Amino acid sequence: MYTTEKERLKNSERFTVEDLRLIMKILRSDEGCPWDREQSHETIVSSLIEETYETVEAIEKKNADMLCEELGDVLLQVVFHTQMEEETGVFGFDDVVNGICRKMIVRHPHVFGSVCAKDSKTILENWDAIKAKTKNTETLYDKLSSIAVTLPALQRCQKIVHKILKEKALPEISEADGMTENEVSLGKKLLDATLECEKAGVDAETVLRRYCGAITETIGKDSDKASE
Repeated sequence: MYTTEKERLKNSERFTVEDLRLIMKILRSDEGCPWDREQSHETIVSSLIEETYETVEAIEKKNADMLCEELGDVLLQVVFHTQMEEETGVFGFDDVVNGICRKMIVRHPHVFGSVCAKDSKTILENWDAIKAKTKNTETLYDKLSSIAVTLPALQRCQKIVHKILKEKALPEISEADGMTENEVSLGKKLLDATLECEKAGVDAETVLRRYCGAITETIGKDSDKASE
């Protein structure tokens, strides 16, 4: 069924997004790869997370070649997940593209509409207002609940802090179901550190990641000196 397409792809020197979609379709077919056919959203979700973090690493290293490769890996994950849904008839790649295009147009009324927004602050305020309206997250609780629980804890914490501080002061937590007194105390300390980052306008997750990297590099240098 895919003999001609396989030959064309094998001999191609340059590929398109449509070629990538076709490759994934072939891999998931009876003529493709048994491993790819066996996968589900759940079995490859860790790959999506891993590829995303490797893309972040490429950005922080300012490595353009690495970034190009990692963005390709992320795109592959998008195509992989989409192909699974195309097979069930729930939605397809064009639906994914259509959805994000509509979202970008709706959330940029200062570009595609008549709304006036001369600075980034106003643009972000409009973005949040439109997002809240389209996702029916009008209350603070709704907004906090919409933050993905699967985010790294530090990143999720800062997002929660950011949204709360826009409307009220942070609540004091003296006890929590399922948490020991020591856990509550340590949680507050981590929250306070995140709050300090938020007030300073820096990303807590990035700061800690870079600091951990600095520790690793310092130990590496110390090891090199010791071996001289």
